[in-house]
Amino acid sequence: MTKWAGWIFTVLGALHLVLGFALLAPRHAGAWAGGDLWLPEGTLAEMSPASGAFWMTFGSFGAPLLALGLTVLWLERRGIVPPAFLAWIVGAWSVAAGLVFEPAPWIAATIGAVLLGAGTRKGYKATVVNSDSQGGPHV
Repeated sequence: MTKWAGWIFTVLGALHLVLGFALLAPRHAGAWAGGDLWLPEGTLAEMSPASGAFWMTFGSFGAPLLALGLTVLWLERRGIVPPAFLAWIVGAWSVAAGLVFEPAPWIAATIGAVLLGAGTRKGYKATVVNSDSQGGPHV
C-alpha cells in the first residue's frame, strides 16, 4: 500500500510538472526570463497569464508532490514506516482542494493518501508486534 501511494504521488507530481511546462512554458518563458513576475501590478486575484502559468509550473504542488512520492518510495524500500501525519496532511489538502476545484485529479491524491495511511497503520502494527517479540520497543 505504501509503495502504491509513493508511486501515485510521484506520477502525479511528475505529470503536473511535465504537462505544465510543456503546455505553458513555451508561451510565457519570455515573460518569466524578462522579470515580468517581479513585483507585478495588481493582486493575486488579477493575475496575469504569465503569473497563472508560473503557479501551474514552478509554483505548483508538482515538485513537492514528486519529492514526497520519491521519499515515500525511498522509505518503503528501506523498510521504514512513513509518519502518519503525511497521509493526514495530503488527505485533508486533496479533499479540500477537490471540493473547491474540479475537474482535477484530486481523487488520485486522496487515494494515495488513503493508501499511505493504511500502509502506515499496517507498518506500525508490524513494528509493535516485532518489538514485542524482541523484548521491548525498538522504534
